[in-house]
Amino acid sequence: MAIPQHFIQELLARADVVEIVGRYVQLKKTGANFSGLCPFHAEKSPSFTVSPSKQFYHCFGCGKNGNAIGFLMDHTGAGFVEVVHDLAQSYGLQVPEDERSPAERARAAEEAEQRATLSDVLARAGEAYRKQLKESPRAIEYLRRRGLSGEVARDFGLGYAPESWRTLAGVFPDYTDALLTESGLVITSEDDADKRYDRFRDRIMFPIRGVKGEVIGFGGRVLGDEKPKYLNSPETPVFHKGRELYGLFEARHALREHGYALVTEGYMDVVALAQLGFGNAVATLGTACTPEHVQKLFRFTDSVVFSFDGDSAGRRAARKALEAALPFATDVRSVKFLFLPTEHDPDSFIRAEGTEAFGAAVKAAVPLSRFLLDAAAEECDLSTAEGRSHLAANAQPLWRLLPTGALAQQLLGEIAGQVQIGPHELEDLWGLRRRPAGNYKKESYSGRSGAGQAAKTPKFSSPMGARRTRTPPASRASRALQIALSEPETWERLSQDEHALLCDLPAPHGPLFTWLAGQSLDHGPQPWSALREALRGHAEEPFAVEQMAQLHPDIVADPAELRAILRTELESQLKRQMDAALAEHDLARYQTLMARLAHLKRRAGDSP
Repeated sequence: MAIPQHFIQELLARADVVEIVGRYVQLKKTGANFSGLCPFHAEKSPSFTVSPSKQFYHCFGCGKNGNAIGFLMDHTGAGFVEVVHDLAQSYGLQVPEDERSPAERARAAEEAEQRATLSDVLARAGEAYRKQLKESPRAIEYLRRRGLSGEVARDFGLGYAPESWRTLAGVFPDYTDALLTESGLVITSEDDADKRYDRFRDRIMFPIRGVKGEVIGFGGRVLGDEKPKYLNSPETPVFHKGRELYGLFEARHALREHGYALVTEGYMDVVALAQLGFGNAVATLGTACTPEHVQKLFRFTDSVVFSFDGDSAGRRAARKALEAALPFATDVRSVKFLFLPTEHDPDSFIRAEGTEAFGAAVKAAVPLSRFLLDAAAEECDLSTAEGRSHLAANAQPLWRLLPTGALAQQLLGEIAGQVQIGPHELEDLWGLRRRPAGNYKKESYSGRSGAGQAAKTPKFSSPMGARRTRTPPASRASRALQIALSEPETWERLSQDEHALLCDLPAPHGPLFTWLAGQSLDHGPQPWSALREALRGHAEEPFAVEQMAQLHPDIVADPAELRAILRTELESQLKRQMDAALAEHDLARYQTLMARLAHLKRRAGDSP
């Protein structure tokens, strides 16, 4: 559902970003703004600033920034629509649903009620499993043998499903309730609906939680060598294996402390690592890593380390993770691959070698760029022309998944070097169409993936690194954009000619000014916090956000500065047109343009 922009604007007008951020971060008044320790990365001195006047937050350490909605999305990992609904409810607002038919609204309400009900059923089962664990010496002994403490079992809500076929019949008054089947807790025979039995029997139970902490499913592990070793809940309205990560809710604070997420292969790895000091571990749920997994992780951290066994199966799993991660590998994110010796998983490695050795192994993990090259070079004899050509063919589909940016450019050069041809020759070989450079030079390529296009880097300034301490000076066009986006009244004061001048600028500035003109016509002056939400999905959204991130909260955007920029830009435009008139021997046009330039300078108080 598309939520109307006017409602987002009204919601952000009511939601005080200082109050919302203050629920999670201890803020201190510093001049006109508030500051505190960033909740998105570990730091000892505050670099996190919240501006009450702009209703915006920004961290100068890791680069995270946004409005109240963006903060809740980043901090909780919830989606945009979910955050808007929750925030609206807290302020007593009803999210408009005009675009949906009554039947669609009723169906959505029914689905939401079903999800809440299923989570309640699963939570009740989880409580029963926890009680059963306390009463099972055999299950407790198994966890002790695995080196798990009672504290970590409590923190992760571990339980035990007894051997009985109908344990849950003693938990729920109506064992025939359809909700028990829909939640995946009970299996109903296809031949006889009266035949029902518990899905999980004689297993250690690992509750799987959503980003808000609600129980959405279970993973069960046998205590011996029976098969299957792990059993997950089936797909349900609240549980989708390809989207969820075990331990993400429990790891949300440790992710910020450690600065990275460690993706492992099993539930036990996650729990054991948490006990051993690595609470930042998560695990996929018995399925290959998906783009949805990676996207969810990058809501919480800018650095991900995938840990796999060093055998052939581990390499195959790593290749899947590589393909899932490539579309999200922007210039400010880090993706690495950790391959442990075949005799070890993370748990056994730490117990054998120690936490320091494991930490060193994580630091020495293979960067995404190197693994991409290694994966492309598999089974290629690089001493032959055929082998090098094979590498180029293998690398092309992987490289195309990358978002446009410095990393993609560097890898293009490295691939070309291994193939032993020039980068431009490789571009021609792969059919990459280069755009002619104009006043603002930037190369881009066709044939990118959709994710890559959405994540492309700014064209007018260097990408904002996670630890960058200095911002390069903005171009005139970028500074004009910052002023127009941060001061909602500024755009209204400009003339139609000035509007046209800005809208005619090359991309990405021109399209953004054109979009801003439409927003102004439809909604009037809007603060950046509202414009930020309206930008979602716009082709130049990453560039606009980057430009605003470079705007220091204490710098006041002066409308007079925008007029000075426009005057300088108009002078430059007139001079270019005069040069063109001279080249065409059009003296009359040249004199007209010269008169306009003289008039412009007189208005500015300059000499003609």
